[in-house]
Amino acid sequence: MSPEHLSPLDLAFWRIESAAHPMHLGALAVLSADGPDAAARAAALLAERCAGLPGLRRRIHDVLLPVGAAAWSPDPDFDPARHVFLTDAAAAGAGAVDPRAAAGPLMARPLDRTRPPWEAHVLAGPGPDSFAVLFKFHHALADGLGALALAAGLFDRQPPFAPGPAVRGPARPVPAPRGPGAALRRLPGVFASRVHDLGQALEIGAAVARAGLPLGVPDALVAAEPGPGAGAGSRSVAGLALDLDEVNLIRKAAGGTVNDVLIALVAGALRRWLAERGDPLPRGAGPRALIPVSRRRPGAAPGAGNRLSGYLLRLPLAEDDPLRRLYAVRAGMDRNKEAGPARGAGAVALLADHVHPLGHRLGGPLVAQAARLLYDILVTSVPLPGLTFTLGGSTVREVYPLAPLARGQSLAIAVSTYKGTVHYGLVADAAAVPDLAALAGALRAELDAFVREVS
Repeated sequence: MSPEHLSPLDLAFWRIESAAHPMHLGALAVLSADGPDAAARAAALLAERCAGLPGLRRRIHDVLLPVGAAAWSPDPDFDPARHVFLTDAAAAGAGAVDPRAAAGPLMARPLDRTRPPWEAHVLAGPGPDSFAVLFKFHHALADGLGALALAAGLFDRQPPFAPGPAVRGPARPVPAPRGPGAALRRLPGVFASRVHDLGQALEIGAAVARAGLPLGVPDALVAAEPGPGAGAGSRSVAGLALDLDEVNLIRKAAGGTVNDVLIALVAGALRRWLAERGDPLPRGAGPRALIPVSRRRPGAAPGAGNRLSGYLLRLPLAEDDPLRRLYAVRAGMDRNKEAGPARGAGAVALLADHVHPLGHRLGGPLVAQAARLLYDILVTSVPLPGLTFTLGGSTVREVYPLAPLARGQSLAIAVSTYKGTVHYGLVADAAAVPDLAALAGALRAELDAFVREVS
């Protein structure tokens, strides 16, 4: 049987990883506990169930051909004890422990690259009636939707998983191809495909150049470059739960999509946070946010691997009026959607398809260093299905998605909606952002101010 090679984008995520910048996604779930042994029972269930999921028993290994490629293979020594961990505090049923404090160091620690690239850590919860689980999945294994599907297989039996409605709003028709590219598609066979691929790569490259260098970016969004041979970095994690009804109140009053409002709240919170720190507010267009976009067909099963593109959006931090900030975000997102996810500076992930595996292997470190030239902050959303997840009868109450940090960047923000609540998950370089909790507080203050504005 021929090996299952990693796709070019999966391979890119595998190659750009370093000890200081691990490339895993995370999700911190807070669950109810029906007794002091609930966490221990949950850990036992996770260990039992992961052994029955083939997607969690595979590891990545290099192959001889094509040179530089990597492939999946079953781990002959798979042991759930190497992937599912129960902390002493959780085993003892200790309450009143903030699981986000434990999640930060765990997010900083790279996954073992010789084993299937995922982990689950059962942690003590914020109260005696709760515990938490931190899931870590390498980005080469899955994108956000794929990771969610893998995690869903570990919970109690549910209907077949299907992505919920994306918080970025209703789908829009992809515009018909225009310009020279449309004519090129009429050329015969492989030649037309190759010419089109080259044209797409050149178009994306030109859009990246037009997007500009990282000028005028707040110092708080920049992390110090690690020295040669640097070990694991430091991470802090914060989470915030907001009422989806209040978000919808803003959307109905001001227009746009739910995702437009969620991004505008991020922009307003960053502005508040910088002002509270005494940092100068940025002038001009603002920092560049990378907004990942799923390329999976609506209703399709998430599957393994990555099917991602992205939009690049300037966050209007210089604008002091919350409604104008929302209008600016909405206008920028409308322009991105009109162009489609295969064009523009945010579509840099598609360039991975045009690189030979050896290029990924040799150029991975260079690509990792170039992240600061491409965007300044990651703001991503992961739509959750309209289900109530349980684990051994313990109900999931909160879900905070966590995104990886690119080299040179200090902050990544992920958002999901679960059971009528918007959950923001914030991951930061702990050295560059020692006051991450203050940014979470600024998000809350921004929502409250926006609701007052439209009420």
